[in-house]
Amino acid sequence: MAEKQIKIHNKSDRPDNIIEKENDIYFECEELERQLPKYLRGYFAYLKGNVLPQSRLAYLHDVKFFFQYLIKETDLTQAETTSQITLQELNTVQAIDVNMFIDYCRKYTVETDKNIYVYENTNKTLARKKSSVSVLFKQLYRDGLLDKNITDGFDPIRVPKPGEREIKALQDDEVMIMLDAVTNGTGLTRHEHSYWEKTKLRDKAILITFLTYGLRLSELQQLNVSSFNWNRGEFKIYRKRGKEALMPLNQSVTMVIRDYIELERPADDRIAGGHQDALFLSLQGRRMTERQIRELVKKYTSIAMETTRKAGYSPHKLRATAATSLIGRGNSIFDVQALLDHEQVTTTQLYARHKMNVKRDLVKDMEWEIERKDNT
Repeated sequence: MAEKQIKIHNKSDRPDNIIEKENDIYFECEELERQLPKYLRGYFAYLKGNVLPQSRLAYLHDVKFFFQYLIKETDLTQAETTSQITLQELNTVQAIDVNMFIDYCRKYTVETDKNIYVYENTNKTLARKKSSVSVLFKQLYRDGLLDKNITDGFDPIRVPKPGEREIKALQDDEVMIMLDAVTNGTGLTRHEHSYWEKTKLRDKAILITFLTYGLRLSELQQLNVSSFNWNRGEFKIYRKRGKEALMPLNQSVTMVIRDYIELERPADDRIAGGHQDALFLSLQGRRMTERQIRELVKKYTSIAMETTRKAGYSPHKLRATAATSLIGRGNSIFDVQALLDHEQVTTTQLYARHKMNVKRDLVKDMEWEIERKDNT
């Protein structure tokens, strides 16, 4: 029997693509829940009501991976699939078993018919996995399904505080090099240049929009042509937690986006069905994916920093570039906080403390010149 198509009946004023993305996450969560034991219903309900959809999805992936670990790497269960692990077996899991799981996640291998893949996780990712499993055991204990709460015995994972991390952002001169690359094609390989000829206005509009507003990747990827009200000089974006925000257009953003729409964006008959309203389109006439946008940004930032494409910056680093540039130009921290949608002003303050050229200026004044003797 043919698989049924999901039809969205959207009665809200939010665009269909926003609803579709939320539904994609919802259905992926539902599919993961079907692969896990039914006695986790309380945990599923807790996640649905207390964390963001994307976090809910990450937690469910973590729990499924933990159950797979129990099956493949321990003798704590006789189950062959994740849904078959019994409550009695889960009740035998001790804190040391979870600590061993977290240690396993630091670096592990996955073998396929052709390759062996090595995966490594940072402490930040390990902390999230620990949190996912901790919430699981706490919820089962609260629901009276486990005899004791073992989470107090979980080993701490040190994650650097925000102030301890080096803020990565482009310097102003690097921004100008990047914009020159997207405008004139400088620094591109011959292969990249052939694609740039077809997408240079789109690419420039993407970079300028990131740099001006510090948008999150998902916020930019979901932009539509109908998001823009040219008469009022503003456009609408959709934030985390379902929040909407109106962003004012300045002259440069208006110019690059209108140039792209009017001079380069495909005609309607070349746009794939369901993608007619998407702002940024691939050469196939479909809404660009987050991965495609990420690779585009890494390419142009790598040219600016004279590094490899792989070492180029992510869109989030352009968000940091926008923040440091705005604060460096004397704008209020609170105004920048509102523009970037930081929940806490302390996050924005990190960018205020970061002076892009402070280290360079310090060492510049500490030159230790060595006299060179001409031996000829």
